[in-house]
Amino acid sequence: MGAMMRIGILGTGTMAAALGGCWTRAGHDVAVAGRSQAKAQLLADRLGNGARATTVREAVAEADAVLLAVAWDGVADILRSAESSTGTLEGTTLIDPTNAVDHGVGVLTTPPSGSGAQRVAELAPGAHVVKAFHLFPAEQWSDPGGVPATVAICGDDPNALRVTGILVRHAGAEAAVLGGLDRARQLEEAAGFVIGLVFRGFDPRAAVPHVPTGATAIR
Repeated sequence: MGAMMRIGILGTGTMAAALGGCWTRAGHDVAVAGRSQAKAQLLADRLGNGARATTVREAVAEADAVLLAVAWDGVADILRSAESSTGTLEGTTLIDPTNAVDHGVGVLTTPPSGSGAQRVAELAPGAHVVKAFHLFPAEQWSDPGGVPATVAICGDDPNALRVTGILVRHAGAEAAVLGGLDRARQLEEAAGFVIGLVFRGFDPRAAVPHVPTGATAIR
């Protein structure tokens, strides 16, 4: 795979716009799709750099990576539109930045024995799901000159992790692989923690101690 990738973005909201902007500027071939063809066209026009609006099914066809940029309650519907149950995403890197949490509370709505990312994998058999980009608001990616970030990611397929790592770098951040998809719930709980603090008026950065790289692990 060369530097340029074919990326399907499912969704037309702020995360789709922010990451789509990063990736079109990096020279990737981006296709945008959502429930509204008109909104997809508006976003593609806004992104420029060759971005195009397509149907959901067309956006995932032969894509090197697909970004699931919808709210959690829209995940099943958009994957159904992609005909994912028939294997249309088999072998494709499927990046999951969703947060299945109670709005304003941060408590996960998924069963205790699993994660949102694992549910995505069930809905898209054969896809190589990678949890990523769920801990930062879209504004982090819409400002390329902002504070550098580390994106914690996890997934089971080495190539999908590599592809996601490239796209993380092209968004101006560094990828930190934390393990397989069985670590996804931990990452999602971390997002719930951050969301809960924000909605209570606290700065999450003040609640997490700064531990220098290489320091003795907290026990």
